[in-house]
Amino acid sequence: MSKILQRFSFLLLVVLMFSACAKKPLPEVSFYYWRTVFSLTDAERDILKTTNSAKIYLRYFDLILPKGSTEAIPESPITFKDSTLNLKIIPVIYIKNEVMLNDKENLEMLADKMLDYISQINKKNKISTSEVQIDCDWTLASKNNFMKFMEILKSKNLDTLSATIRLHQIKYAATTGIPNVDYGVLMYYNMGKIAADDSNSIYDRKIAAQYLAKLSEYPLPLKVALPIFSWAVQIRTNKVVGLSAKITQEDVISNDFEKVSENVFKVKRSHYLKGSFLNKNDLLKIEKVSSKELSDMASDLKKNLKETPSEIIFFDLNENNIKQYDKSIYKEITTSF
Repeated sequence: MSKILQRFSFLLLVVLMFSACAKKPLPEVSFYYWRTVFSLTDAERDILKTTNSAKIYLRYFDLILPKGSTEAIPESPITFKDSTLNLKIIPVIYIKNEVMLNDKENLEMLADKMLDYISQINKKNKISTSEVQIDCDWTLASKNNFMKFMEILKSKNLDTLSATIRLHQIKYAATTGIPNVDYGVLMYYNMGKIAADDSNSIYDRKIAAQYLAKLSEYPLPLKVALPIFSWAVQIRTNKVVGLSAKITQEDVISNDFEKVSENVFKVKRSHYLKGSFLNKNDLLKIEKVSSKELSDMASDLKKNLKETPSEIIFFDLNENNIKQYDKSIYKEITTSF
C-alpha cells in the first residue's frame, strides 16, 4: 500500500471514529394539552420555559357518533382564554372508534368537515397550523375505514399528518395495519385494565416488555409520549365505581382518609371531593408513574427503538401533574435517550 493510500486510510479512520463519538441531538421536549379551555397557569408557563418547549399538541375536539345518527359530529371543541403567541400548536383530533365502525359515514365529507372546523378554530383565534394529528384506537373491525380515512387526509395537502400509535398496534402491525402518515407517536402508557386490585393501569413494566421487541421492526418514524398524569380509582366492595383525574395523592393526605397501603386510601366519612362523591369505606387507589419508572421507560425504549426519537411528548400539561415531579425530570428523561 502506498504512503498516500495509508495516510488516506488513516484519515478516514479518524473521521469515522469522531463521527461515532459525536453526540446525537437530544430529543425535544413538548407537551399534550387535553382540556377544553386553553388557559395556562404560571406553573405551566414556567415548565414550558424550563424545558425550552414551545410546542403544544392541543386537543381541538372529539369526533363522536351520536346515538341513532349516521354522521359523526365534533364534541367539546377547544376554547381559548389565553393567547398561543410564541407557541407552535399542533391540533389533535380524538376520533372515537365508533365513528370508524360506521360504514354509512362518508369519509371524504368527514375529512373535509373536520379540516374546515380546524380552520374555523384557527381563524377565530388567530392561530396558524400546518400539521394535524389523529388520535384513534382503531380495531380490526374499524381498520379498513380508518386506513381509508387517513389516505383521504393524506391527499388534502397537509404539510404534516401524524397519528398516535398504541403498543398493540405495533406488536400486531401486520394485522392492525399501518396508517399512511409522516410519523407516529407511541403512546407508552395505559397498558393495563383499570381494576380493583393492586395493579397500575397506567404503566406496568412487565406488560410493556411484551411489546418492546417489535418496536425496531415498525416502519414509521416514532416520537414517544410518556405519562406524567395520575388518577384516583374509586373502589367499593372490590368493584371499580369511579375514576377521577382531578384527585391526586396530595388530596387524600388528610383526616378524611386512612392510609391502607402506599397508594391506597380508605374514606373515613362520606363527602364530595373535586366533584366525586365518596362513600364511607370506599377505597381510593392512586395510580401514577414515579420518576424512577419514567427513567425505566426511557431506558427500555432506548434499547428497543430503531432510532432515537426526535421528540418526547409528555401527557399532559397540567399544574396538578407538573407539581408531582422535580423540574429536572424532563432533562433526565431526554438525556436517557
